[in-house]
Amino acid sequence: MARVPLIQEQDHPELAEEIARYSSGRRGKLINIYRMLLNSPALAESWFNHSNAVRWKTKLDGRLREIVIIRMGRLTDSQYVLRQHIPQLALAEGLTLEDCNELADWPSSSRFSDSERAALAYADTMTRDIAVPDEVFGKVKEHFDDRQIVELTVLIGSYNMNARVMQALRLDLEPLA
Repeated sequence: MARVPLIQEQDHPELAEEIARYSSGRRGKLINIYRMLLNSPALAESWFNHSNAVRWKTKLDGRLREIVIIRMGRLTDSQYVLRQHIPQLALAEGLTLEDCNELADWPSSSRFSDSERAALAYADTMTRDIAVPDEVFGKVKEHFDDRQIVELTVLIGSYNMNARVMQALRLDLEPLA
């Protein structure tokens, strides 16, 4: 159970505009992360805008983006992220359920390209060690331009933040569809 209340639309008519915007941006439903964040409307707004920029306004390929997000969910044990992205968002970006499952131990898998493997190693290192050795960064630099490196780095950092907020506040999972 969440450690802070999840805002219910009917109880907060003053948030109707924000609720409508967040719902329309998330498959027509006010999802729990926004129900929680609406306890602080300014942070909910910031999170929404940042998440949209990280996910939809970059040059990163959709498949790569989902690979990294799902790996971040696995690394941080963020069941909320995993439930949100598997299967619907992952499949929409060309991943298979087998791809999603193999992200738990991607180094031993042959399912991922060299550029995806570089991004996964970068995500693992940023998450586990924070400091990234030149060798790991060099592999990223071989496959991505400067803009993509910034976008990939912010994507990884964002999902580290997401996991920590969701875990600390014990955000309830969305019901299965």
